[in-house]
Amino acid sequence: MASPSSSSSSFLYVIICALILCHGCLAQLGFDLGQGRSPWQSPRRFGAAGQAACTFDRLDVVQPQRRIQSEAGYTEYFEQFSQQFQCAGVSALRRVIEPSGLAVPSYSNAPLLVYIVQGRGVMGAVFPGCPETFQSFQQQFEQQQEEGGSQRGRFRDEHQKVHRFREGDIIALPAGVSHWCYNDGDSPVVAITVFDTSNTANQLDPRHREFLLAGRQQSRSGQQVFGGPQQEQPSGNNILSGFDTQLLAEAFGVNHELARRLQGQNDQRGEIVRVRHGLQWLRPSRTQQEEQQQQQPQTQPQQQQEEEEEEERRRGGQCGNGLEEMYCALKTRANINEPSRADIYNPQGGRITHLNAQKFPILNLVQMSATRVVLHRNALLAPYWNINAHSVMYVTRGRGRVQVVNHRGRTVFDGELRQGQLIIIPQNFAVAKRAQHEGFEWVSFNTNANAMVSHIAGKASALRGLPVDVLVNAYRISREEAQRLKYNRGDQMAIFAPRFEGRSINDQ
Repeated sequence: MASPSSSSSSFLYVIICALILCHGCLAQLGFDLGQGRSPWQSPRRFGAAGQAACTFDRLDVVQPQRRIQSEAGYTEYFEQFSQQFQCAGVSALRRVIEPSGLAVPSYSNAPLLVYIVQGRGVMGAVFPGCPETFQSFQQQFEQQQEEGGSQRGRFRDEHQKVHRFREGDIIALPAGVSHWCYNDGDSPVVAITVFDTSNTANQLDPRHREFLLAGRQQSRSGQQVFGGPQQEQPSGNNILSGFDTQLLAEAFGVNHELARRLQGQNDQRGEIVRVRHGLQWLRPSRTQQEEQQQQQPQTQPQQQQEEEEEEERRRGGQCGNGLEEMYCALKTRANINEPSRADIYNPQGGRITHLNAQKFPILNLVQMSATRVVLHRNALLAPYWNINAHSVMYVTRGRGRVQVVNHRGRTVFDGELRQGQLIIIPQNFAVAKRAQHEGFEWVSFNTNANAMVSHIAGKASALRGLPVDVLVNAYRISREEAQRLKYNRGDQMAIFAPRFEGRSINDQ
């Protein structure tokens, strides 16, 4: 029988081990326990242009500058060497994958977020150190002459889990994690990707570098330049092409011919290749009942997905005992397009949906977040500023007017944005946005896992939180005017419904 002292020692040992494991879990998920990082802090360096050079005196609407054509799609690059991108420390590209197109495996030097603008398909990410949990074995019965008969199991395939994606999904991937994407739908997949090149996870240089594991990027003859100076072209072979063929053959245990095929020297298909007879991967078989449910409207599956993601948020936000939300089990995909997930909703104005590390735990690793905004016709997004992040705004539908003001009260941008255009909103710059007649929708990629904004007008705003007398003296207005300034928008928060023409603000 164990003595009380030995039992106490064993219990203490278990507690210490649990604390160590939980500390490791938190550190792995991006929580810096040593420095006690708050939401106002972010593991980022200044942009490539340097602190002194980044004034953001003028902002411009950005469109893709180069297109690289592949066999089954193309990739459009936004000019990452412009001052806006360098100062914000981000890079962006738009990729279009045709039906039956496969974006070959690759990895990046910077963490990234992908927004699926259109289409559906499957994607896979290979997290280092994680097991291949999808396995297939085939039992074969082979007659052996020297033995009466034996049963032998022959391995067929195994891989890490493959995930489905659809329009409105955000896909998050840390730096250096290889991934691939396949379009098994009937329409092209359109995806916008933003890389946080100033994140400390990138220790190379402040630009986006893509490392192909297969295929090759087309030469200059396979590219289209849409205007502007012609910079260094993102072309080259996959990383295996740089190794000695004999060394590569020995590493994989294959012959020299197969090793040369891996290097893709004569492969002219590009980085998006066409799968001739459909892509096969391991997936659990469905029962007849599940297949019938799959053919029904998506209401029930969406509800089930919401419940699963709510449970994940509950576990990920609390971090439990450090063992519940493990690195290998992190989900890489979450939908930001469902109206039911909106955080702010005005039936006459529109909705705002935030996706941060509290809802989507992998963002603790990526140290980015996303916001989806839908404004109805003529609705107004109240003026605000980003507290702790730069924001890359990409228009997905409609058009709207955007104004951006710097710290000196100067307008650095006042113009209209349309579908497919992009603009960078610097941290702390004041912004106002109004939808035009056809409405205005966009997604913002933020350079902080828990990006925050402070609105200037409306409920829970900067001016609403001030005493009336402060407003009276700050703006040299009457108390009645100060009260109207604070309360004229009633309980509307962030999104303001459009006013009827001919109706003054005093009538509201």
